[in-house]
Amino acid sequence: MKELELEFTGKGQVRGFKFTQLKKNKKAYLYRVDTGHLIMYEVFHRKENTRFNCISYPSNKAFGIWAWTYKNLYSAEEIFKLITEMEVDNG
Repeated sequence: MKELELEFTGKGQVRGFKFTQLKKNKKAYLYRVDTGHLIMYEVFHRKENTRFNCISYPSNKAFGIWAWTYKNLYSAEEIFKLITEMEVDNG
């Protein structure tokens, strides 16, 4: 399974944004996003894409569902912690 990159530059709607991975574990990721004008933090559930054998970075449609953006690191770290501590419901 191909993991997400530690650092990358965005394309499309986030073209030119610099993404830097701050934390990851088996359930969540936390990235610092530098737009060139402001810094924000994205935290999201780990989603395995079995079709392409990789981890998926969330698209715009995922935000508010399984991904969130915060203006400060503290808030993002709190959500990262909550995701990490969640019990998995296997149905």
